Amino acid sequence: MSVLRGPARLILKSLGWKLIDLPQRPAKAVVIAYPHTSNWDFPLTLLALAALPYGAQWVAKDTLFRGLMGPIMRGLGGVAVNRRERTGFVERVADEFRHREDFHLIIATEGTRSLQPGWKSGFYRIALAAGVPVVMATVDYEKHEVGLLATITLTGDEATDMAQIALCYEGRRGYRHEQASPIRLL
Repeated sequence: MSVLRGPARLILKSLGWKLIDLPQRPAKAVVIAYPHTSNWDFPLTLLALAALPYGAQWVAKDTLFRGLMGPIMRGLGGVAVNRRERTGFVERVADEFRHREDFHLIIATEGTRSLQPGWKSGFYRIALAAGVPVVMATVDYEKHEVGLLATITLTGDEATDMAQIALCYEGRRGYRHEQASPIRLL
């Protein structure tokens, strides 16, 4: 991906996007992506990953990995998740964090691009189980910013942790901002 760094930065800049990054990234983290309200979030995120460069993997529904798209999605860093049934995904990913020295996994907290009553809790449970911090990432269409915002270490106090996350995302707008789900766990 480092070969793509220059071209990705040039594309983002020519499209009017500002790339944002942390002064220092943790070696391991669950990276949460919010808001996720458009299919355009995906290509902008891939450009940001290449531009930073950032070797993070990302989670998507398993149906996107069917047929010819499977190898392409996995080659781009995708990890398929079956959202229709319990598969032990949280524990498997937490175990993956324990066995790697450097691992970042991006999760769209809303689980879909449409308005939901809140966020899926998988990211929270994975970060606590693995003992890794959470990095907040965004594609902000109003400010034309894409990248990493901040890092927090979860306390296990859901209300406190979610309030801190909400503060970080304050003022961030998705492409269809009315579709952004409230920042609270379901």
